[in-house]
Amino acid sequence: PRPHPTFRVRPLTCTETRRGDQQVVHSLGDGAVHVSAARHDATFGFSAVFDAGASQEAVFEGSGMRQLVELAMDGFSCTVFAFGQTGSGKTYTLMGPLGQSDTQPASPALLGLMQRSFTCLLEQSRSRASDLALSASYLEIYNEQVRDLLSPGPPCALPLRWSKSRGFYVENQLSVEFESLEAIVSLLLQGSQRRRTSAHALNRHSSRSHALLTIHVRSRAVSAHPAPGQGWGAQGSARGACPSKQGTLCFVDLAGSERVKETGSSGELSVEANSINRSLLALGHCISLLAKPRGKRTHVPYRDSKLTRLLARSLGGSGITLMVACISPSSRCLSETLSTLHYASRARKVTTRP
Repeated sequence: PRPHPTFRVRPLTCTETRRGDQQVVHSLGDGAVHVSAARHDATFGFSAVFDAGASQEAVFEGSGMRQLVELAMDGFSCTVFAFGQTGSGKTYTLMGPLGQSDTQPASPALLGLMQRSFTCLLEQSRSRASDLALSASYLEIYNEQVRDLLSPGPPCALPLRWSKSRGFYVENQLSVEFESLEAIVSLLLQGSQRRRTSAHALNRHSSRSHALLTIHVRSRAVSAHPAPGQGWGAQGSARGACPSKQGTLCFVDLAGSERVKETGSSGELSVEANSINRSLLALGHCISLLAKPRGKRTHVPYRDSKLTRLLARSLGGSGITLMVACISPSSRCLSETLSTLHYASRARKVTTRP
């Protein structure tokens, strides 16, 4: 299948409205987005488009996220990643509003794709007749260093390895088992609060790292009756069981693409921005090459960044991927918006073999 590109257009902010910014992006329905501005008049088509009035629930149900959860339970490697300009609503779409904690949870209506997927996953696991083991790992890529967001103590760099059987993987990352919605949401909030963020001219809470939360789903469907001649085990379970399945559901919150001069960044912030832009450029280059017909495709340089190494299987391998492109409708953001639209248009042409 191809990646499932979904677009979300956030509302104009109060600052943009006061500044007199014009709305240049409009949803036409049926997955079409129209950009209308001076010297620019273009229409783009995608699997689904959500305008400023779309609720978090509408995005979850309309993007195909529920089907992705079910595929992960069936043993597939599934990925959803949000990308777009800084301040375009990526983290909000995935997680909901910032500032929530265990003591001050967000309103249920504002919960993002992550929490809704966790709920769906746990509901599905209870309704299916299967033994299910769930665990989570949470990483960030900050200045080309991979750091564990769940391990105790200050985040330290972990080595990225490659093997024939596993592909690229992070050595010594912590994986934590969970059985309830409260436990996984607590892990999500714990890791998110350790993630690197900074304030600059475009966003007061700008993500300065790429974050990857992976849910590992291991299931072993047990038959209702024992196979002939096998009988029941000591614990009352059937010895005649179906083969185990191992799926993953990975949520990738990419740091925002941005022009350093527009953020007013300097010093360490400037170094962070350059590192973010280099990894996003490498990601875009890989997507462009993967979009070419297989006969004309050259070597895809996944090794150009740690981000593309970790997403190699999701982009061009055996994974199933949902892309959520977040954009601002403001005339001031037109250049970045067009860049995001072209980026996702190329990604539509990529095919994978799960």
